[in-house]
Amino acid sequence: MTMIERTDKGPGLHRRANRQRGEVEAMIDGERRILCLTLGALAELETAFGVADLSELAAYFAGGRLKAQDLVRVIGAGLRGGGNLFPDEEVADMNVEGGVAACARIATELLEAAFTDGMTDGAQGNPIPRP
Repeated sequence: MTMIERTDKGPGLHRRANRQRGEVEAMIDGERRILCLTLGALAELETAFGVADLSELAAYFAGGRLKAQDLVRVIGAGLRGGGNLFPDEEVADMNVEGGVAACARIATELLEAAFTDGMTDGAQGNPIPRP
């Protein structure tokens, strides 16, 4: 297991999530955390999912069928992108307020923030993916 230095005084503890920057807020292990899929976090996900580029990564998630391990990877990358340095092994054991449904919501919010610009299709209110 790769050791990553944990910081309990990360940026997520002193400020609120900024949706304009793609940040999401969640209660994880009893603490309010800021998550964000930064460019580095997206590169990490490209590698983890074995895809060639962001288009393939977006297509993978557009299928709408996520495994538990997918949620761990997305939430882990989001935590690290938000300054919370936890390896996926620790993320898998964390308690997320709201359970699995909340994990799915967090991952969905992170992905929507990364792959949409806030525009919707109007009729259904579904996000329109960035080109």
